[in-house]
Amino acid sequence: MAKDQPKSDLDRELEDLPSDLRWREWIRRIEAVLFASASPVPREDLARVVGQGASVDLLLEDLAADLEDRSFEVVEVVGGWMLRTRPGYATAIRAAADVGTQDLDLREYDVAVLAAIAYHQPITRDGLKDIFGKEISRDLIGRLHARELIGTGPRSPRRGAPYTYVTTEQFLVAFDLESLQDLPDREQLVDAGLSADT
Repeated sequence: MAKDQPKSDLDRELEDLPSDLRWREWIRRIEAVLFASASPVPREDLARVVGQGASVDLLLEDLAADLEDRSFEVVEVVGGWMLRTRPGYATAIRAAADVGTQDLDLREYDVAVLAAIAYHQPITRDGLKDIFGKEISRDLIGRLHARELIGTGPRSPRRGAPYTYVTTEQFLVAFDLESLQDLPDREQLVDAGLSADT
C-alpha cells in the first residue's frame, strides 16, 4: 500500500453511527482494503481507515470470524494481512480458472537453490557453488529474480565485493511464511531425508 497518500475525505470516526454499526463499517473497510490489495497490508495502513480508538487486531479477529464458513480467510503474512483462498479450494480454482500464470513453475533444483538462499542469506554465487558443488547458472538466478522470490542483498565484504542474494517478501507470501523464522528446521529436514546436510 502507498505510504504517502494525500488527505482524504474519509470519515474515520463515524461518530454519527451507533457503536455496533460503526464497528461493522470498520470491518467492511478492512475487508475492502484487503480484497483490493495484492500484497500483505500492514497494521498501520489498516489503521488509516478506522477510528482512532478502534483496535485493528480486534477488527481483524471479527472479520476472520465472519469469514469462518467462507472459501477464503484472513491470514497474517510478512507482518501484514491478506485475504486468501482456503487451501481446500485450490483444486476447484485450478479446474475452473486460468491460474497458470500464478503457478511458480519451479523445478526441484530451483527450489533447492531457493532454499539454500533462504537458509544461508545473504549468500553469493560462490557460496551457492560451495553448497551444490557446481556453478549456479545466471539464468536460474534471473528466473528467481523475475518471479521476485529473491533480491540483491548487501555486497559481500570479500575481494571484488560480489553481490549477495536474499529472499524477498514475495518469497514469504509464495510459501505462506510469516517470516524466515517459519522455515522448517534444517536438522529436522535432514533427519527426515528431505534435505542433504549443508
